[in-house]
Amino acid sequence: MKRSIATVIIVVAVTVACIVALTLWRGTGSGLALADVLTQIQQVNAYMYQMSMTVTDATFGDEPMNVKTHTTALISEEWGMKMTTEADEVTPDAQSTAPISQEMYVLARQNKAITIMHGQKKYMEIDFNDVAFEETRKENSDPRAMVEEILACDYVSLGRSTVDGIEVEGFQTTDPNYIGGAGQVDVRIWVDVKTQLPVRSEIDVEMGKAMGLGEEMHMQMVLHDFQWDVSVDASEFEPVIPDDYTTLADGPIKMPAMNEETALEGLRLFADSSGAYPEKLDLMTLLSQASDLATKDMPSMRELVEQGKEVDVDARTQAMIEAMMPIQGLGMFYMLLTQEQKDPAYYGDIVTPEDEDQVLMRWKVSETEYRVIFGSLHAETVTADVLAELEKTLPEQ
Repeated sequence: MKRSIATVIIVVAVTVACIVALTLWRGTGSGLALADVLTQIQQVNAYMYQMSMTVTDATFGDEPMNVKTHTTALISEEWGMKMTTEADEVTPDAQSTAPISQEMYVLARQNKAITIMHGQKKYMEIDFNDVAFEETRKENSDPRAMVEEILACDYVSLGRSTVDGIEVEGFQTTDPNYIGGAGQVDVRIWVDVKTQLPVRSEIDVEMGKAMGLGEEMHMQMVLHDFQWDVSVDASEFEPVIPDDYTTLADGPIKMPAMNEETALEGLRLFADSSGAYPEKLDLMTLLSQASDLATKDMPSMRELVEQGKEVDVDARTQAMIEAMMPIQGLGMFYMLLTQEQKDPAYYGDIVTPEDEDQVLMRWKVSETEYRVIFGSLHAETVTADVLAELEKTLPEQ
């Protein structure tokens, strides 16, 4: 059914947004025993794991959804990543489901990702710059990235226990910095005390309607059945796209660079479409709002279905891609600034396009200087003293 394809696109966007938000964010902190686990993982050349994920009470654009997915992941330092996912799409009336089957390849030697959606006979190709590619390799809650993130947060030891007959030590963080302060999170990982390699991990995330994702979007992920130091063949990382499959876009999608130019483009696009700037720059909120902006002049999918009309999937997809790429780049750039501890700040909740001389966004470029994007979307480098005076004039909340 045509409507199913459009929902798949939204499902993919939400899933990627969740995972990118989880894997890009960095805070402060340190650890000893868990740091040894990270060192051990980094010595493994290839490994596999299973991931089960449930997303409930979420909306994206005009479409509510509840989705369950199961993914088999194969990760190779030399060749990249391959994720094979099976899912059930639950329609708004929760009375029918449509299966979703897809393969996603993140190809290390080509700096690109290819997603093949078999049930819909569609595929999508994304070309990355080097920085974006390295970040994308951390998607799907790769245990290496998970350990790095837990180390960057406040966490506790859960002590010794047994999982699947293996003696393990557990670690837990409920630090909201794990997801950039965007909701409530509970992350647990259990490590084999002999091999110092993960055996099981769980992520439980709740994000309320302040994120624009329904009353209380709930995401649960469980990683299990790890296999370490597996043998891999290059042929396993060669996507096969049948001749009768068509692309979701006109051609390869260029992943935006995470830089000032991309940030300005995303802010300008958002302001032109809505007359305002995003209130926050967390990736989940941005992608949800970008979807709304991209389809605001189109009838909702629910309306079309109720009227017995077909959804123009290609046009809807192209509009969403064109809107999402620069706005996603804006969010990723802000995350990168935070990760690099460049003291970023953003005031889109109180600064509008009419506030031309007010500080909209800023970040440190040296010990004494900051780069500032103003409400007029012009950028300047100023001293820390000048920035302090400018921020004193910010509107009251």
